[in-house]
Amino acid sequence: MSEHGGAVDGPQGVPRSRLADYADMTDAPVAVEPTTSSHEQRDQDAQLGEQPTALERVHSAALDNPEVAARRRDFAALLGEFRRTPVLVPLGDGPGPDNERGLLTADLSGIRFILAFSDERALARYARERGAFAREWTYQTVLGARLLDVAVPAAGVPCGVALDCADGPDGMVFPPVRGIVPDEAALDFEVGDEA
Repeated sequence: MSEHGGAVDGPQGVPRSRLADYADMTDAPVAVEPTTSSHEQRDQDAQLGEQPTALERVHSAALDNPEVAARRRDFAALLGEFRRTPVLVPLGDGPGPDNERGLLTADLSGIRFILAFSDERALARYARERGAFAREWTYQTVLGARLLDVAVPAAGVPCGVALDCADGPDGMVFPPVRGIVPDEAALDFEVGDEA
């Protein structure tokens, strides 16, 4: 992960973390329950003579998997907790809207992430990892929901939030997908899609 849009080179052979599992589970809304079950939808499609696409078959199989369903519920609970919690967001060096200092961000694979921290100790761990422990860190306290609902769409590029990114598997990534960020800022939303 590189700060402020620099080159991105991920380490090779690094084991898959819990964060990657959560990110993979966000291909559909997590906060909204479907009005029909996957079985009912398949029955309706069969009556109409429509064949599901490969992606729909994979998604349907995932919904039928109790482990996937449990992970989705866990992620929905974590997302809800993040939305209700004030977090620390350091200010970056570059200007943001209105020529004020912008929020500290990092780019990874073409997606910008706003860096947020659960407390000052988490921010200190990040500063130590970056070799910038002695520098003064100016930050704002922002509600998680405000980051996802206001700051992410205002970025103007695909953007999510990374919480406690120096904490490895104890951190969390909220990618820019439906159910996490507003539809207009989600990468998996196209005009004409139903929410």
